Order: sequence, then C-alpha cells, then structure tokens
Amino acid sequence: MSQAFMREGDDLSLNEVAPTLTALLLFLTKGNNGVRVYEKRSFKESNGRLVHAMSDGLTYARDAKGKWEVV
Repeated sequence: MSQAFMREGDDLSLNEVAPTLTALLLFLTKGNNGVRVYEKRSFKESNGRLVHAMSDGLTYARDAKGKWEVV
C-alpha cells in the first residue's frame, strides 16, 4: 500500500509498541495483513528475560528499557 493512503499514526514501529503481549500480538497481526499471529511458546533465557516465539517465525523480547525487539 502506498504511503499516501496511510493515515498518520498507522506507521508504528516495533519499538513503539506498548510493552504488553496483547499489544505485540495486535501489532504483528496488523502487519500480517490481518492474519492472526499467535504465541507458539514462551521461555526464559539464562539471564531471566522472557522470550516469546510467535507464529510469524520470529522471537520477541523486551529490552532493558521495556521496548520490544526481535531476538
């Protein structure tokens, strides 16, 4: 879709998504053309950080500042 047809605020980036799993799921589903993205599993890394493996094939976690990132 052309940028000309996007409303302001529709171009949210991953690190701007609220630090909740629900917000991440909504963001990923929207970016997947409305096809639902779901959590396949979650686990803790050796440093205690919670990591979420998603149905889009990527894993996500929050960084030290609470922002989402691809692991």
